[in-house]
Amino acid sequence: MFKPEEMVKIELISINRYKDRLLTYLHEEGVVEIRELDVRIAQKDVPNEFYRKATSYSIGISRLVEFLKGYREEKKGGIKEFFFPPMISKRKYKYRSIEDLVKEVEKFLEEVEPQIKQVEGKISSINTEIERIKNNIAVLELLSALNIDVSYLRSTERIEIVVGFVDRDKYSPLIEELTKTLEGKVAYISKEFKARYLVVFAILKKDYDRANPVLAKYAFERIEVPEGKGTPGEAIREYKHQLVEKEKELAEAEKEAKELARKYYDDIVFYQELMENERDKANILSHLARTNMTFALLGWLPRKDVPRVVEGIKRVTEGKVYINIKEPTKEELDNIPIKLKNPKLIAPFEMLTEMFGVPKYNEIDPTPILAFTYSFFFGFMLTDFMYGLLIGIIAALLVKGHKHLQDGTWKFANILLWSSFFTMLMGIFFGSYFGNALDLAGFHVWRKLDAMRDALMVLEISLAIGLMHLFIGYTVGFMVKIKNGEIKDAVLDQLTWMFIILGTALFALSLAGIVPLIAAEALFGIGLVLFVLSELRNGALAILMIISDFFGFVGNWLSYARLMALALATSGIAMVINIIVQMIWGLKIGPVSLGIAVGLVVFIGGQIFSTAINALGAFVHALRLHYVEFFGTFYSGEGKRFEPFKSRRQVSELEI
Repeated sequence: MFKPEEMVKIELISINRYKDRLLTYLHEEGVVEIRELDVRIAQKDVPNEFYRKATSYSIGISRLVEFLKGYREEKKGGIKEFFFPPMISKRKYKYRSIEDLVKEVEKFLEEVEPQIKQVEGKISSINTEIERIKNNIAVLELLSALNIDVSYLRSTERIEIVVGFVDRDKYSPLIEELTKTLEGKVAYISKEFKARYLVVFAILKKDYDRANPVLAKYAFERIEVPEGKGTPGEAIREYKHQLVEKEKELAEAEKEAKELARKYYDDIVFYQELMENERDKANILSHLARTNMTFALLGWLPRKDVPRVVEGIKRVTEGKVYINIKEPTKEELDNIPIKLKNPKLIAPFEMLTEMFGVPKYNEIDPTPILAFTYSFFFGFMLTDFMYGLLIGIIAALLVKGHKHLQDGTWKFANILLWSSFFTMLMGIFFGSYFGNALDLAGFHVWRKLDAMRDALMVLEISLAIGLMHLFIGYTVGFMVKIKNGEIKDAVLDQLTWMFIILGTALFALSLAGIVPLIAAEALFGIGLVLFVLSELRNGALAILMIISDFFGFVGNWLSYARLMALALATSGIAMVINIIVQMIWGLKIGPVSLGIAVGLVVFIGGQIFSTAINALGAFVHALRLHYVEFFGTFYSGEGKRFEPFKSRRQVSELEI
């Protein structure tokens, strides 16, 4: 806790014949981040024939999966499956070698791929034909306004028939210029469509080259007349008959696709996952160095995993391996991959830390602090017992239902569960239960403060919390820099603001007569002197930076007023909903009392909406107070995240 996992470097050299099995072992263990080797006496490794085939097959199989996915029968889980997703059964595969796996996939694809591609091609062809028919019907529906035999709208040996649209304001100039250009040798009919005209021109073939520039000048939009006989209406009926026949063909082809999906989808997804994992192994080969007989690998892994990994490597290579475990050096601090390490209770909050960035190896992991302060800020801003209870119930269900997956939903639900606890505590403190609903119902509710009536006091509490939060951040930064030997920066960048904050806090206490004013003035004065000294490092810009940085600090502090603002917003929205319900509660239409029923609907719907919108605001603004104000005091988040060479196993399980 507070520090990332201790990492060590691993270097190994082994014989080429063990390379595939060793990479497979490391891939399945998923605890080593493989780094690129920089060597001069050896060459970079490259994928062999079977790794290249695996990469190619993973792409080809993905296309088959995408096609069949649209035709497989999915069980509709609904809300129950959202909260309690079922366990996905995994098929075991006994891994022998990349060569055997590729040959097995080839054999499978030889049988399955032609069947799928045949149906896919049939469906694609039918869909293309259906689109053509629909387009023809659309054109004929436009031409039906002219009620001319379709055969008359096609060109002959001597006459060029041109059909299309022109804008209304260009219609008359087009007719005039075209008639003049062709010396009257043109016939046309037209029909107005809102802002455009549908026009049919009959032009001599020999004059078409002169007419075409004129049509282009006025942006004449030509349309192709579909094949057919009789009036447009008669042609439409024929095309609709063809459409029905094609749709029947499509339905039959889709039945074949559904049958193929039922029969092969699970197998294809299984082999897709196997091939994608082999592609990962192929991509990592460029990080390795090799000679004719041996290969070398470099990586990082957590110290606690070293005994298990070393034992596994020796087992896979039958002891024919050289392994060197090295401690990280100071020069490597910026390159050490970071894996956060926290107790299970607060580990889900690592997600929020990682959204900003992981710490450097010599920095403090802020997750333990964030876990408490984020949850508290969320509760302070939402500040309603019933809202917290609703969120807590939903979060608890998600935690229970997603526990076996340990996915992002599970982590987020854990964060909400903690936040809902603080929301309920703050709801009791402020006496808020769906706003002032219980007060309006005649119940006496205990409260220490009222967010609406005691807004100034809530603001003072918010600013006091802000000072405390910033002080914690600067103190942590001071400790980290002292530990890393950056004493000058620790004093001028961190201790400065610690004195200023302490002086400000003591000044507030002196107004209440708790501490003497001289103590506040002394600490604040020391802080100001250190602040000026720190800014003098900026040379000619010192004066500007003094103003900018000081008021930047004040701005960060005042930003904590959002704790009060969102608490007021939550109470205000809930109060408005309650007032509206009060207004309609006694509503009657004749002898029928509708107020209670309508009021309950408005109350339940309004409070659920208020819970959702205010919870969203609390989530975002609690994050902002940490990412902008708090992390800015000590945390860079510029570490390199630990990215282990790890397989993805959703439907498969490898046995090595």
